[in-house]
Amino acid sequence: MKKKVLVVLLAVFMVAVLFAGCAPKQKPAENNNQEQPQEKVLKVAAVYATPIEEPWDGCIHKALLKAKDEYGIKYVWSENVGYSDFEKVLRQYAGQGYDIIFGDAFGSEDAVRRVAKDFPKIAFVFGSGEGPAAPNLSVFDDWIQEPAYLCGLIAGKITKTNIVGVVGGVPVPEVNRIINAFIYGAKEANPKTKVKVSFIGSWFDPQKAKEMALSEIQQGADVLFAERYGVIDACKEKHVYAFGNLQDQHSLAPDIVITSPVWDMWPTVSYVIQSVKNGTYQAQDLREWSMMAKGGAKLAPFYEFKDKLPKDVLDLVSKREEEIKTGKFRVPINEAPPKGD
Repeated sequence: MKKKVLVVLLAVFMVAVLFAGCAPKQKPAENNNQEQPQEKVLKVAAVYATPIEEPWDGCIHKALLKAKDEYGIKYVWSENVGYSDFEKVLRQYAGQGYDIIFGDAFGSEDAVRRVAKDFPKIAFVFGSGEGPAAPNLSVFDDWIQEPAYLCGLIAGKITKTNIVGVVGGVPVPEVNRIINAFIYGAKEANPKTKVKVSFIGSWFDPQKAKEMALSEIQQGADVLFAERYGVIDACKEKHVYAFGNLQDQHSLAPDIVITSPVWDMWPTVSYVIQSVKNGTYQAQDLREWSMMAKGGAKLAPFYEFKDKLPKDVLDLVSKREEEIKTGKFRVPINEAPPKGD
């Protein structure tokens, strides 16, 4: 009897094993809470030779602040860095593993190039009058001669004394081409135009710029191009029309500033950051990203002057602007020291 029971139990056990082997296998439950790998946060530094209040470096700083919001980069900067300290500050950031370092190399060209050569895996992107250096040093500049020319057209059309003025920083090629473009536009619009040109001999000295602007006004200039910060203060004091530079400076004197040639560094900054992110960054001259065709240069809005300026002037500027953007008209690039009348 016990033997029969044992045989039955053994048979039941074997059937159970057989069915268990034929049963579909269960997939392990997926872990929906599994963390996905996060994208690397780019570390970006900038070294500025002037205070960021100065418009040239301010344009770079503004674009990098936007990149902080748009791309989530980590952004730090040092401003008003003297030429003797420039290389030291660059090496500090490079040693801390920053992915990109922006800045202005004018006056510190040799220092920037030495550091870039020592850290070939870091993207160095600097304002420079010289060329790029493989594999990692790219250069840019404020190629805003196109909107400066448009401002010149307006100046030549609206001057009542046939005298316009310009106060610049230092007569280097990148400043010269902007001022020469303004002069070219003014004299194209009005061949009788005479131009007063002054330089303050530095990049940031608002008081000196104001004094030189007052001198030009005293000599009869009734429209001034404020290539440097401080000129608009003089124009505001004497109720003389002005054009800003590099940034939209309308808010400094809404009744005085007609418009400004604007340097928008965002196309350049965005292009560089995307190139570093996708591994395609290489040393190059980034000039095209600072011109009107790619949005790196433009005229600031006319604001209330849209109703104050004669229609034929607005039409002329609009026509020329479109021709520049479509390549039908090229603003001459003249980097020789500008000559006043």
